[in-house]
Amino acid sequence: MSQAQEKHLKDYAKPAFTITHVDLNVILDGKNTKITTTSKVIRNGEHQHELVLDGEQISLGSVKLNGSSADYRQHDNQLFIATELNEFDLEVVSLLDPEANSSLEGLYMSDGAYCTQCEAEGFRRITYFLDRPDVLAIYTVRIEADKAAFPFLLSNGNLIDKGEMPRSGRHFVKWHDPFPKPSYLFALVAGDFDLLNDSFTTQSGREVKLQVFVDKGNLHKADHAMASLKKSMKWDETRFGLEYDLDIYMIVAVDFFNMGAMENKGLNVFNTKYVLADKASATDDDYHGIESVVGHEYFHNWTGNRVTCRDWFQLSLKEGLTVFRDQEFSSDVGSRAVNRIQAIRVMKNQQFAEDAEPMSHPIRPESVIEMNNFYTVTVYDKGAEVIRMMHTILGEEGFQAGMKCYFERHDGQAVTCDDFVNAMQDASGKDLTLFRRWYSQAGTPVVTVTDKYDADKGEYHLTVSQQVVSKGVKGQTLHIPFSLELLDNTGESIVNKVLDVTKACQTFVFDGLNHAPTASLLQDFSAPVKLVYDFSIDQLVHLMRHASSEVARWEASVQLISQTIWHNIAQLQQQQVMTVDSRVIEAFRGIILDVNLDQALVAEILSIPSASALIEQVDSVDLDALEKAREFVVEELASACEDELLARYRELSTLDAAGARAFKNIALSLLCQVSDVHESVVEKQYYNAQNMTDCLGALKAATSAQLTCLPALLSDFESKWHSTPLVMDKWLTLQALINTDDVIVQIKQLTKHNSFSFSNPNRVRSLIGAFASANTYQFHRADGEGYRYLTQILIKLNKSNPQVASRMITPLIQFAKFDASRQQLMKQCLQELKNLPDLSKDLYEKVTKSLAE
Repeated sequence: MSQAQEKHLKDYAKPAFTITHVDLNVILDGKNTKITTTSKVIRNGEHQHELVLDGEQISLGSVKLNGSSADYRQHDNQLFIATELNEFDLEVVSLLDPEANSSLEGLYMSDGAYCTQCEAEGFRRITYFLDRPDVLAIYTVRIEADKAAFPFLLSNGNLIDKGEMPRSGRHFVKWHDPFPKPSYLFALVAGDFDLLNDSFTTQSGREVKLQVFVDKGNLHKADHAMASLKKSMKWDETRFGLEYDLDIYMIVAVDFFNMGAMENKGLNVFNTKYVLADKASATDDDYHGIESVVGHEYFHNWTGNRVTCRDWFQLSLKEGLTVFRDQEFSSDVGSRAVNRIQAIRVMKNQQFAEDAEPMSHPIRPESVIEMNNFYTVTVYDKGAEVIRMMHTILGEEGFQAGMKCYFERHDGQAVTCDDFVNAMQDASGKDLTLFRRWYSQAGTPVVTVTDKYDADKGEYHLTVSQQVVSKGVKGQTLHIPFSLELLDNTGESIVNKVLDVTKACQTFVFDGLNHAPTASLLQDFSAPVKLVYDFSIDQLVHLMRHASSEVARWEASVQLISQTIWHNIAQLQQQQVMTVDSRVIEAFRGIILDVNLDQALVAEILSIPSASALIEQVDSVDLDALEKAREFVVEELASACEDELLARYRELSTLDAAGARAFKNIALSLLCQVSDVHESVVEKQYYNAQNMTDCLGALKAATSAQLTCLPALLSDFESKWHSTPLVMDKWLTLQALINTDDVIVQIKQLTKHNSFSFSNPNRVRSLIGAFASANTYQFHRADGEGYRYLTQILIKLNKSNPQVASRMITPLIQFAKFDASRQQLMKQCLQELKNLPDLSKDLYEKVTKSLAE
């Protein structure tokens, strides 16, 4: 496959030319859209190389150099221009058809509006350009379009001019962004929207205009996004001392979008999923997601825009750092424990799986075929964990000093991960030489802990050893901040500190102890590693009751319930009776009855690990035994605590708070596993619900227990919400997750439903993506029908939207933990994809690497 050329970090070279200023004249005219790009080009250094520009799916109109026709040639998606000039103006005229662009990269149509998505390499679908992040230019953009159809014409920066063209019914605007930026941060939106206006006064007294653009009729759903933006701006000033720098900040919500959102300078383009919300149509989780993503994109203004990546291998420079910042934002304005638990869950359930798959890569990859494939939980979420470890090692004061140094050195530049670590090291005085290995080493480290107590000396010895193996290769020793709490036999905390683990094996000694302590290890997930320690039931129960960290109490509950499930899998395999230890039941009963615990935390503790989460805890899995054992343990737990769950459910039903709703709905789901007698409770909650959280909570309970009322509830939900796409996404997902043998037949029928469209990523992810990633038993059914169905969908998406296809293939390439028969079926599907004559780069990279394993 000639187009699938692998690129390597080690081969990075500075561009032969750079561009300092760009003038874009965009004439939006349907299939005949014309873009004239005038660039100020400067040769870098002494050389005679041609100017080489990138371009894809563009009809080239003309090329001029200093106003005269240029000598150029085209080959393999590149434009080659021969010149001996050191500085010149280059004019390139491009002709586009945005309506035919189903990839949703570059310039395309979204429900009648023009929209762009240029990260990572989408600008080359708009015009021939030096489309790389280390080419930073100042942009001036003129946009012209029909005024009636497109009254709003938006781009980056500040609005400097606008005018009417009355004879043609058209109008124009001109935007200027004074801050140099790479082409991936360019944005353009043109359409007819409802507009929410507001303002924010910065800490220096400047007033910034804030605008949120949404589809007609959705203005009442924009308030939370606006409030989240203002909260983000205030937080970034307070916590990091960072102030917004333009006169206007705009958010536009579009329904057709491959990503969650994009941080284009001053003009953030968002998936509607992360903007639109009211209590009737959005859940508490939706509200939290909007606040988090709005914050994330705003925080990119400094960590991504003002300082950006030198090359795409450095993606975690901006994404890992900004995920850390949005996690800290959510923790500071909400529940720190619950936000941390959610981040840990992503790491353990998704990132660890990614580390074990054929596409495993460090947070700073060494090689790549298709850059879109590295927008991963490794780069983002493990990247954030690496930043968090740095924060733990340096402390808040040292970390903030490092951030200040980073901005002072690199504002307006495109830099590397090493530049960031250098700033942190120089400002704090801490030696981070060993720590840097986190950036270049793939795989999940395994940390094994053993301990012993010497009663005669009153000493507790804790031995910590580390090892990382990735793709059969043993890795180097890492610097691991290892958070530890020791509890005495009454539950009092006697030691609470962070150990610096810097060797392959280290022993730490704690003296002056009258009894053997219970150790809370790797508290708050202080490093992204797998912990191996032989906890007893009594130790885990002790931690659930007494650990000072709420996250540690949750971790103990997960360990306790997981141990119980794995014990029963072993019982099944040995043809013995399954049981649940009474201590386990009493521990969870105690959590249910503890009125002093944060209700949202209780909900997290009662959320039994999913099948996919449990699979990530082992090297191989007996899927049939897992299904039976997990179901047994859930039913036993719910049955033993039925009275307590029902009492708390009734009590919580009187409260109007997100935590109470979370606890109430998980209690309802557990109750439905016990008996059909609770079906009336489900129906009552559904029909009386005053918000989407409770409505969906009832539906989820009915779905997981497959209650007889489910068809009627789904039908009623459809009749109420059929014209609201984001709500119908929830309806599609519910049905995709039903664990019945006919679910694939039902999914095929749903793809013909009016609410579904293969051209819309949200719809595809909600139905087929949810099935493949979360309906574990049916996707991995022994006959391979789940694999074959996903493959059929990937073949379809390969032509229309390869980026979405590539992200949906993940469950198919994570085959290593399954039995030989299932592995063979998955590989057959991958081989079918490999044999496609028009396989996209996005899929080619993942398929070939998986089959090479």
